[in-house]
Amino acid sequence: MTQAPGGHRPIARVLIDSPLPQLDRLFDYGIPEALRERAVAGVRVRVPLRSAGRVADGFIVEIAPPGDYTGVLSEIEEVVSAVQVLTPEVWALARKVSERAAGNANDIVRLAVPNRQVRVEKAFLAAAEAQPDDGGRASLAPLDAPARVQGYGDGVIETAIAARSRFAVDAIPLVAEVSPGVWVGEWAVTMAAAAAATLAGGATAILAVPDYRDQEQLASALAAILPAQRVIRLDAKQSNPDRYRAFLRCLSDDPVVIIGNRSVVYAPAANLGLVAIFDDGDPLHSEPLSPYVHSRDAALVRQEQSGCALMFLGHARSTEVERLVEVHWVRAFAPQPAVLPKVVPTAQQSSEDRLAAQARIPSTAWREARAALEFGPVLVQVARPGYAPKLSCADCKRSARCMKCEGPLGQKTSRSTPACNWCGALAVDWKCANCDGERLRFVGSGAGRTAEDLGRAFPGVRVIVADGERPILTVGAEPALVIATRGAEPIAAGGYRAVLLLDGESMIARESLRVAEDCLRWWSNAAALAARRAPIVLVGVGGALASAFVTWRQADFARSELADRRALRFPPAVRVATVTGTVQAVADAVAALGVDGPDILGPVDVDGGGVRTIVRFDYARGAEIAAALRAEVVKSAANRRRALGKAARGPVPVSLKVRFDDVEPFLEQ
Repeated sequence: MTQAPGGHRPIARVLIDSPLPQLDRLFDYGIPEALRERAVAGVRVRVPLRSAGRVADGFIVEIAPPGDYTGVLSEIEEVVSAVQVLTPEVWALARKVSERAAGNANDIVRLAVPNRQVRVEKAFLAAAEAQPDDGGRASLAPLDAPARVQGYGDGVIETAIAARSRFAVDAIPLVAEVSPGVWVGEWAVTMAAAAAATLAGGATAILAVPDYRDQEQLASALAAILPAQRVIRLDAKQSNPDRYRAFLRCLSDDPVVIIGNRSVVYAPAANLGLVAIFDDGDPLHSEPLSPYVHSRDAALVRQEQSGCALMFLGHARSTEVERLVEVHWVRAFAPQPAVLPKVVPTAQQSSEDRLAAQARIPSTAWREARAALEFGPVLVQVARPGYAPKLSCADCKRSARCMKCEGPLGQKTSRSTPACNWCGALAVDWKCANCDGERLRFVGSGAGRTAEDLGRAFPGVRVIVADGERPILTVGAEPALVIATRGAEPIAAGGYRAVLLLDGESMIARESLRVAEDCLRWWSNAAALAARRAPIVLVGVGGALASAFVTWRQADFARSELADRRALRFPPAVRVATVTGTVQAVADAVAALGVDGPDILGPVDVDGGGVRTIVRFDYARGAEIAAALRAEVVKSAANRRRALGKAARGPVPVSLKVRFDDVEPFLEQ
């Protein structure tokens, strides 16, 4: 381990790649003479970590001038790569986002910068040496006149982008043909045109969508109006080499469009002009890893730091975006003129056809489906995949539970053996714990059973099932019944001639804070796949939720929902954080918030041991609460490792975990 006296050489400030919260800060290292030219901000390095007695990976965040420190500094061991992968903007974003969530900046950097792929990087550097004038990049095709954003008034969206505004856009609930035989949702056309307008202004656009289905639609819409070289796809489904190759392309100074899932909001962009997020209410936008930052929150922070435009686009506005609209932080745009789907509410009345009634299709829906099948495909949305999502004892009617783990039993197909939905154990010799009965009966219908029932109700009609296990992205214009679970609906050429929304009663019966908001979003997204003026039948749902859907006034419903939550001090009217850990650690963390601290709910016992406390506070106190809880996490981690002593090698179990904007305690009431 080489060391150099401080005060004579520039200092490299290094972020150590470690999950330990006590190491989430910059460390000063000397730069040896041999590495002076290569040790620049943003590169990967290896440095000695004396407290752990090992060499650690890290990034140089900045090069500081020699200071007054006259002691001895450890020196950088190695510059791993010459590519500056951690840009100053991404580092500032990671630091700010992690502080807001009381987490580690390292965890954000890990999402932003993919793992190094040596062959890909060598090819990138070789290309840069071969073409030094343009950094190894092939010349990009020139841009044609950008496509206009249609349906919102002449130049309205383009003006908002040029002014670097924050705005929410209600998506047009239709499908469009962007090239011969290629159909996408109108939302993708709107997002692609907004990105093209950004490129025309010489800036980069970042577009974030929930999953690969949405990415395919967006990629098709962009391919119709932009050269392929101008579009970069960056998402977790790519292979490691492909993802790293795309990431290196993002380091270019040329304006491009970067599309991907939630982590794409951290992509490097030299001149960022727009960040756009589609369907921010989808839970796939929530990062499941610490510090659990939602892509919407990361985009808000990035917009504030970079001054770019920010667009939220969706068919149903989330309560989080509605709050931003109400406080005048975000403007709202709706289609002009308004596009209203033809929604037909219907009660769960009996059907004229016995087989249709067995498939849970009431008379109105059955007539609409039968008429629509004369002209094209019909979409049937159901709540659950599989054949029978739940089973019960045929004798006592009690829910059938697994004899191994007490999980609920289900059945994937009509001929498969019932199995536990939790542990997967087959219920071969099942007996009811209540009455010793051995016979099972179906409770509810999944996509598979619904497909069987509808096949009998509409003989001769092709039946297609689309769900998580059978992903289908597109279907043709030929007559067919498409049975799809929520979120797995394929795009139909020309749009569906009718849409039937089943299982509404079971969907809204779920005990959850977001149940109404989620249902409205699921139904609205499905309705947007219908052809113009095609009937959309909502089965068995009434009240304010059905009224908002029928009149297509999702924003009004979000406003009403937010008002109810404000009265109850539920998120997003207020911010929340959950503090989980040992009894003493949680008590110390709550005490650190002070006597004039926020609302405290709990503690309550949690599975796996320990307790959980919910902290509720106003947005204005977010930085204060985050800093206090972050300090407690660092202290708890340091004390834990110190108590274990030198025997603690590798990860140490945490005794305190903090999660901000955590709505999980409110999901199951």
